[in-house]
Amino acid sequence: MTKDFNALFSQYNCALDDAQMSRKVSELLAEKALSNKTKDVYRQCFSQIDLTSLNTTDSVGVIEKMVEKVNQFDKEFPDMPSVAAICIYPCFAGTVKNALQKPLGIAAVSAGFPSSQTFIEVKIAETSMAVASGASEIDVVISVGTFLAGEYETVFDELTELKAACRGAHFKVILETGALASAKAIKKAAILAMAAGADFIKTSTGKLTPAATPEAAYVMCGAIKEFYDKTGTKVGFKPAGGISTTEEAVNYYTIVKELLGNEWLTNTLFRFGASRLANSLLSDIYDKKVTYF
Repeated sequence: MTKDFNALFSQYNCALDDAQMSRKVSELLAEKALSNKTKDVYRQCFSQIDLTSLNTTDSVGVIEKMVEKVNQFDKEFPDMPSVAAICIYPCFAGTVKNALQKPLGIAAVSAGFPSSQTFIEVKIAETSMAVASGASEIDVVISVGTFLAGEYETVFDELTELKAACRGAHFKVILETGALASAKAIKKAAILAMAAGADFIKTSTGKLTPAATPEAAYVMCGAIKEFYDKTGTKVGFKPAGGISTTEEAVNYYTIVKELLGNEWLTNTLFRFGASRLANSLLSDIYDKKVTYF
């Protein structure tokens, strides 16, 4: 039976104007961001990081060194919370599981990351293998070209199959907002992903430009709020790609706080996908240059 996705989208405010969204973001940050520039907020943001290594040069040794930094972190910084998770390619899920000594999430990008351009059978197999290897969270990219072609049912069905392959692991869906180009498209992609069972929606892979933007975050958080109001289901939000400064982290924190409220300001519903952000936050917390990670 063919699903009516136009009927689904009509339940939400998808008639968004890009210029208006940009103005709203600018006004919100101008009014609210300054009050969040505190060390308590910086610590909170640190605790919401998915510490990420997604490099062509990654190896077992490289990933083990990153995990060891996480294992030893509380000895070096006893007054700091830990990061939320370690995010890696699926072939390293077992490496992290075997080396990690802390109760953190193990997030594996899967299903043909970062382009999502492979057979659905391969996507399902890779997702299943990542979970079997120890991943507790799975980050997948929507089939962007298929979505932009208006083939919403194909995208929806693929996501529901990948959700099933997660077998209880948290399912984080990357919209690749920089490729979607408009607020209207971002809103529809967010709704589609949540309707298909996403536990989190994520802005970007970090492999395309632009990656995360405050404007995309504003649209996605608005979609999460509408979806929660209609369904009672809380979906998390993860900005990722190019987020490297404390100021940028505070801007995203401010958007989440103002649109979704304090309930979302935990690492169960709000994450940052970042590799450089951790050192920036630590440097601003301790008022000196820190290059631990």
